[in-house]
Amino acid sequence: MSDRMRYPSDVTDEQWALIGPFLQAWKAKRVAVSVSGQPGDYDLREIVNAIFYQNRTGCQWAYLPHDLPPKSATYYYFALWRDDGTDQVIHDLLRCQAREKVGRAEDPSAVVLDTQSIRAANHVPAATTGKDAGKKVPGRKRGLAVDALGLIIAVVVTAASVTDNAIGIRLLDKVVEHTPTVSRAFVDAGFKQDLALHGAVLGVDVEIVKRSDTRPGFVPIRKRWIVEQVNGTLMLHRRLAREYESRPESSVSRTLWASTANIVRRLTGTTTPSWRHR
Repeated sequence: MSDRMRYPSDVTDEQWALIGPFLQAWKAKRVAVSVSGQPGDYDLREIVNAIFYQNRTGCQWAYLPHDLPPKSATYYYFALWRDDGTDQVIHDLLRCQAREKVGRAEDPSAVVLDTQSIRAANHVPAATTGKDAGKKVPGRKRGLAVDALGLIIAVVVTAASVTDNAIGIRLLDKVVEHTPTVSRAFVDAGFKQDLALHGAVLGVDVEIVKRSDTRPGFVPIRKRWIVEQVNGTLMLHRRLAREYESRPESSVSRTLWASTANIVRRLTGTTTPSWRHR
């Protein structure tokens, strides 16, 4: 790592020991098949630091600090890892480690599904956005499938006008494709019977957990509260608090990197100060 002053979002040596081997193996494989055979000029740790910095602060590409890799290099690797699935591979391998650390199997048997509507910035293409008819939010909708520990299993990003049912079906398809051990899914009342029927076809029992209004104030709902907690944690990454990405695939990658940052902190027992930190 360079001698520059450290940002709070930078990976520590202990955290880089978890992420670094995957990226070094990726780099070695890429050099082996490249025409030039050149390894590249930028330290991959600094590229990850730049992605984490932008995720955490929400800054524009042009406003990346001068002591981090420039936009051209950072975006090059961000888009490359997004398109070749490296971000997903790193995230999923770290997720398995986090589950094993607490004595769980690598893959879960149950997931919780939910969606969140995110207001889009004015430069986001209208063709990939819409308006959530229920929440009246113009932008995109992020669908998550998480396990009992609050670790993300699948992410789907669509226009906000897409129904929860349609997103739920896509989420279940991704869950079954990548995590075939899942046999049960918990959802809220916003998901309809079509999702349960689709789950039955896939071999997943979909249970609708309804809210009870008998108690005043905030009441965590059994089985469902964990995905709400995950959404709240993701909002600490300001790049996810509003929809800035031109492509939904970039929003998915942003979510995976934010989750990866959370997982490495969980694995190493470290924290990143929030804006409330004094």
